[in-house]
Amino acid sequence: MFLSLTLFSSNRKKMNLKSERRGIHVDQSELLCKKGCGYYGNPAWQGFCSKCWREEYHKARQKQIQEDWELAERLQREEEEAYASSQSTQGAQSLTFSKFEEKKTNEKTRKVTTVKKFFTASSRTGAKKEIQEAKAPSPSINRQASIETDRVSKEFIEFLKTYHKPGQDIYKQCKLFLDTMNHKRDLSIEEQSECAQDFYQNVAEKLQTRWKVPPEKVEKAMDQIEKYIMTRQYKYVFCPETTDDEKKDLAVQKRIRALHWVTPQMLCVPVNEEIPEVSDMVVKAITDIIEMDSKRVPRDKLACITKCSKHIFNAIKITKNEPASADDFLPTLIYIVLKGNPPRLQSNIQYITRFCNPSRLMTGEDGYYFTNLCCAVAFIEKLDAQSLNLSQEDFDRFMTGQTSPKKQESDSFSPDVCLGVKQMYKNLDLLSQLNERQERIVNEAKKLEKDLIDWTDGITKEVQDIVEKYPLEIKPKNQALAAIDSENVENDKLPPPLQPQVYAG
Repeated sequence: MFLSLTLFSSNRKKMNLKSERRGIHVDQSELLCKKGCGYYGNPAWQGFCSKCWREEYHKARQKQIQEDWELAERLQREEEEAYASSQSTQGAQSLTFSKFEEKKTNEKTRKVTTVKKFFTASSRTGAKKEIQEAKAPSPSINRQASIETDRVSKEFIEFLKTYHKPGQDIYKQCKLFLDTMNHKRDLSIEEQSECAQDFYQNVAEKLQTRWKVPPEKVEKAMDQIEKYIMTRQYKYVFCPETTDDEKKDLAVQKRIRALHWVTPQMLCVPVNEEIPEVSDMVVKAITDIIEMDSKRVPRDKLACITKCSKHIFNAIKITKNEPASADDFLPTLIYIVLKGNPPRLQSNIQYITRFCNPSRLMTGEDGYYFTNLCCAVAFIEKLDAQSLNLSQEDFDRFMTGQTSPKKQESDSFSPDVCLGVKQMYKNLDLLSQLNERQERIVNEAKKLEKDLIDWTDGITKEVQDIVEKYPLEIKPKNQALAAIDSENVENDKLPPPLQPQVYAG
């Protein structure tokens, strides 16, 4: 891997010793093409820029084709010699042998031609054949375009009207390229990428040499061409089933989820998220890196990476009150990727690498930020205990979720550690205390439950003992008492009750 990451760290002393500042450092020269051409390299191109990579790729492929051709010829020659030797020992007639030689020569020519066609690169097929293929009807081009595709097509046509005659030729070239790509669906994604890169290069050369378009208008035209053709080709070339891009996406997402415990202090991120403006910048950076997956055009995806990077630089500048350096930017970008966990990260990187206009990846701020993103992803994939200045035992426990990083003592912080890191460790300590209190409450609740059960069993046993010792006897019900005057037969002879008299006077 040409992008080496060197993590300078020192072990933190436990006896009230201040830790030295740790940081992720990468030499800017390591971001450039390893062939020394001055352009930015890329991990997908094995450290080369797109131009040098294509040269190396062509050399390797031509060498492989030549070796396969030589092997085929040698095998054919050995077969002919063995057959001729067996025929000569049998004393075959010269006429018959001459006919055999003629037949074998024709067969050899046919086989060699077949081998040549088999091992020859698809990009070297004749232009005439491509034109004939391009004339064939294209179902994908003739199908009803989506709303976005239709909008982009109208914008592209309106843009080309400003170029007059060159604009018509550019449109014809783009249509011819789309038709050709439609007939090359069975090619590998690398070969389709090579076709797209060849098309970019040819159109750019024609704009400059044949049509005499100024350089600034050439760049705008190439951007519009890329937008037009890649909007139409997006669903065919983004994360195709013939590649392992999806498998890499899942591996990266799983890796980032497993590293959720990595703190900004471990990466030495110079960002204080307690400052509202800085926190807002961090949120915007995460939003931009996630939004990258929703774009179709490689240039738009690069624009999301650039906006994310600029928010990072602004957050560092506000925190440190001074311009950010490259050593500050890369750790913060790693932290943003870990915190955001962008969807289909590897697929987006591969898509940009394969089908973006190579001039954007080789130079400029877009190429610089994209190279740093590739560097950050490579660092995350190879992150280990030594990178974070941790013991292997602690690293394994953090990765398995058995424990989480504990709070650092106040005197163990270096003076330049931001307040956000200190507040984070305070929150972690508070969560740890709450966890201990919760465990203690649960244990006390279980103990109280056991005491209640024991008390209930004891009371029940005592009641049963008393009932057995003093059994309850139930007596029959007594008869109701009769009325006092019920047997007085002379009640009917009693005088009526006295009535009150009213005194008239």
